[in-house]
Amino acid sequence: MKVVLDTNIIVSALMSPDNACREVLRMAFDGRLRPLIGNALFAEYESVLARDYLFHGCPFDADKRNMFLDDVLSVCSWVEIHYLWRPNLRDEGDNHVLELALSGGAEVVITQNLKDFRAGDLQMMNHIRFLHPRECLALVREEKLSWQH
Repeated sequence: MKVVLDTNIIVSALMSPDNACREVLRMAFDGRLRPLIGNALFAEYESVLARDYLFHGCPFDADKRNMFLDDVLSVCSWVEIHYLWRPNLRDEGDNHVLELALSGGAEVVITQNLKDFRAGDLQMMNHIRFLHPRECLALVREEKLSWQH
């Protein structure tokens, strides 16, 4: 299943070894889901992971965060975005996440900021599910969401 992992999933996975975000990433590394990546999301991942102040108390220093990002990117599928939908989400900074999902044919966007994706203007958004990582894992456990395609 193609998914888009919002940046907050990557950050949270680094901060705690035992949370839903880390489990979602394990599923990506195990091949149970296929994250999509594009220019804007890659730049955001890179920028956020370079901010030392966000990772105070995190066991990953800047070099380890860069290696982790390389590992994440190794399981991602690159998507070229040729058309900017600009669905005018509540947070303009999230539009690129939705554009990536639309361009790459993602079925799910996994994010901890669900409220930011609830107010889009495009009807095409209706086929994309926006799930919190805990909700995503619960649906997988209940076999209501299958990663096998």
